[in-house]
Amino acid sequence: MASAASAPVFERLAGIRTIAESGRFKASSPHFWGTKDTGFNRNCLVTTCGMHIPITRSRIRLTNRLILNLYVSQAWFLDQFGVLHDGKKPYPGAILACRLAQRIRSNLFSSVFICQLCAVRAATYVSYQLVIVVEKLAGNGVQMVIISNSSRRSSVTIEKLKSLGFDTSCFLTTITSGELTHQHLLKRNDPWFAALGRKCIHITWGNRGAISLEGLGLQVVNDVDDAEFILAHGTEALGSPSGDPLPKSLEELEQVLMLGLEKRLPLVVANPDYVTVEARDLRVMPGTLAAKYESLGGEVKWMGKPDKVIYTSAMSLAGVDARECIMVGDSLHHDIKGANATGIASAFITGGIHASELGLSEFGEAAGEDAINTLCSKHGSYPSYVLPSFTW
Repeated sequence: MASAASAPVFERLAGIRTIAESGRFKASSPHFWGTKDTGFNRNCLVTTCGMHIPITRSRIRLTNRLILNLYVSQAWFLDQFGVLHDGKKPYPGAILACRLAQRIRSNLFSSVFICQLCAVRAATYVSYQLVIVVEKLAGNGVQMVIISNSSRRSSVTIEKLKSLGFDTSCFLTTITSGELTHQHLLKRNDPWFAALGRKCIHITWGNRGAISLEGLGLQVVNDVDDAEFILAHGTEALGSPSGDPLPKSLEELEQVLMLGLEKRLPLVVANPDYVTVEARDLRVMPGTLAAKYESLGGEVKWMGKPDKVIYTSAMSLAGVDARECIMVGDSLHHDIKGANATGIASAFITGGIHASELGLSEFGEAAGEDAINTLCSKHGSYPSYVLPSFTW
């Protein structure tokens, strides 16, 4: 006879289901998780993000739009800044969420572990629907792929996550806009990049660490008149032929771009984000400079989200199609708009770069429905689900 530990996950959870179905928790209970029409999507599991917070009737009404359809998604595409961490430290619950998802993916959830988890949850609300989520995830084989508009290469991103305490074995792979840029500049098998010259003005980082162009066969120049294109990795400095970045203000970098505009130089932007979170602040990203350059008539090659390429690359690596994955991100213009264009589901994290626009001041705070609808309409981006943060 098979042991309890070796029995299929569905069989091992049967006892827990029986307890939950016995009538101890009813749909009329203020702690019940049910399916309902959320306005964004019908018949999906309603879950709150900050599960360590006791659920009340008022809390349910406040968060009934904060939903994440975990159980139908075989792959999660995760943004990092604003979802997993703020650039300085991981968000509460994010590391645990990744670990739990990995254990589910590997079918390592034992009946003992689930009972312990449910016992903790039952103190404040019913755990039955959590069990259903676990069953669905275990059967589907969830995979996590980091999709980040980071100027840096994928290997650097993995090291960053590791330094913040994340178990990087949780992630199938990492795709960054910086990696895509590097590969296109290296291989030049795309007609647009094949026609690009080798001499460039390099807008990079200073205090955050300059981006290396080693191995790309590029020549960094100081004078716009000598350049064939502009490459934007950062917003703090200009690269130099010696390799040492020269600190520049945003105003000085804009002046360089105006000179490039006069010469009609194409601009490659390795990080399309407009801003990113850094602790409690927002920092201007290369996408802001690129957007202005484009608005004035300049030619811009946008690498990363919201372009479809980064999403289709992730789907290919995860071995899924558009119906089997979900993008989790905090940027309506990048994460959610790209998911909309690619035809995949998306979950909008309200506690990231849009927190102040939504009037949020605390981690895990739920945004109002009217504020969410207004913001989504403003950006023309419509998530499938909305939740305050990426926690179990």
